[in-house]
Amino acid sequence: MARRSQKNVGVIGLGIIGSRVTENLRRKGFQVFVWNRTPRPVPNFVGAPAEIAEMCDYIQIFVSDDDALLQIVQNLSPALAPRHIVMAHSTVAPHSMRAAADIVEGRGARFIEAPFTGSKLAAEKGELVYYVGGDEVALREAQPILQASGKQIVEIGEIGQATAIKVATNMVTAATVQAATEALALVHSAGVPLEKFVSAMQGNASNSTTLTMKLPKILDGDFEPHFSLKHMLKDMQIASRYGLSQHLELGVTAAARDRLLEQMQRGHGDEDYTAVARKYFGEVKPAGREEEDLELFEKPAPVEPYPATPHATEPSASPQIQPDFPIGVPPESQELMPDTNEPLMSEGVGNVSVSAEAPTQELQNGDAVPAETLAPASQREPLEEEAPARRGLFSRLLRRGSDY
Repeated sequence: MARRSQKNVGVIGLGIIGSRVTENLRRKGFQVFVWNRTPRPVPNFVGAPAEIAEMCDYIQIFVSDDDALLQIVQNLSPALAPRHIVMAHSTVAPHSMRAAADIVEGRGARFIEAPFTGSKLAAEKGELVYYVGGDEVALREAQPILQASGKQIVEIGEIGQATAIKVATNMVTAATVQAATEALALVHSAGVPLEKFVSAMQGNASNSTTLTMKLPKILDGDFEPHFSLKHMLKDMQIASRYGLSQHLELGVTAAARDRLLEQMQRGHGDEDYTAVARKYFGEVKPAGREEEDLELFEKPAPVEPYPATPHATEPSASPQIQPDFPIGVPPESQELMPDTNEPLMSEGVGNVSVSAEAPTQELQNGDAVPAETLAPASQREPLEEEAPARRGLFSRLLRRGSDY
């Protein structure tokens, strides 16, 4: 076994972000050991997550969803000790983040939640912004690790609260891009050059950094992934379910989620989330493939396009189960969630299973996805009956300008 050093850092997950965080850590003088569920020919690649814990005091986890995070910490657990600080960077449900913290802290180790904002370019430049929660002493000790790849560390509060902030900021981002694509469709239908809209937005109070970056790419039909559509869909599903659990109506978030789901079903999940523009501007060049071996976190197993189902959700990398709602649903929300005993699994992470209450339905490609996504059964039928008529109306109005 390699000799442990206080400067050793372990990175789990070598996708678009994890691989670049690793590069920044090494440039800052840290000795870094890495693990990815798909082996990579990179320096200091080890055989299992537990080996990371044996050699490193600080562990950063960049995996994509709830079940992957929970199973990684389960696999780390036997090797954890009080000397360890585990930092979880996934965007997951707050309940899943707290469940991961319980596993780590149950071994006497310390846990920091640290979801981030910023995609590929920010990670390359070491300019991520981390939203952090956890023990203040652990945060101070881990600060140099986070500063190696981040320009700002925003302390939020208790475990789960930083995750809520991250999900909320992504709600605004997804809604902003969806509104912009609808605005472009309207401008296009009026016969106005789309560049005029971009110029008008530059002096408009509603302009944002997101629109400044994304509008030119949408006009160019450039959907090279900086933040993939399937990951944004996952985050909007988390937001919608969490809102449901808190009895909140999140109409704009639901609309953004549905547009993302449409493009996911059409096979565009690996493109940037701005591919929602394809609904209105179908003839665009394919996304660049320079990242074909990378994902924002880890590359999942290939999946077939979704069948058209109004409540389908993003498939897990596992051929079996995608969690419909995170572990630890608050008691007041349990009446909204159907009873089931399906296991929570993730391919290639280990044989640990974490139970969750998640009804599933089988897709044509054999993947299982949750049958219940946003509403209890008593509320779902009216919504499903209204949806076709509503979609038909907007399609007739908006597609007038989309078939050029």
